[in-house]
Amino acid sequence: MKLRRTTVFSMRLPEESAKRLKRIANRHGWTPSEASARLVEEGLRRSEFAFVDFRDSAAGRQACIQGSSLAIWEVVLLLRGYNGKVSSAAKHLRWPEAKVRAAVHYADAFPAEINEAIADNASVGFETLRRMLPQAVDFDTARAGRS
Repeated sequence: MKLRRTTVFSMRLPEESAKRLKRIANRHGWTPSEASARLVEEGLRRSEFAFVDFRDSAAGRQACIQGSSLAIWEVVLLLRGYNGKVSSAAKHLRWPEAKVRAAVHYADAFPAEINEAIADNASVGFETLRRMLPQAVDFDTARAGRS
């Protein structure tokens, strides 16, 4: 989530909230101002889009579908595999169609964010993955079918 033009907006926080904000900022390497802007933006997006939540991941903070382990870009990628057919993706995920549509609505509103995440995912090959996850095993479905 990249913020474009900014404006100064002053607010008062309870002391304990300010301490918690500083801890979050430190954890992510942000300034308290960056952390507060990010959290406000995420809160606004949560209120504007059904089933959307934000989580930390190895790739940074990502928009996800509530009640699942999937980032919105992953739902969009799956949906592309089903040629955009919401009902097929929903059946695959065993979700109500409304959750898949929620991912579509979010992706439509923030296409650059979603497309960037999909491109980042596509750029990681098996060798890169194996360096990050030494337990990863290359599984060849063609060979597996012959055993």
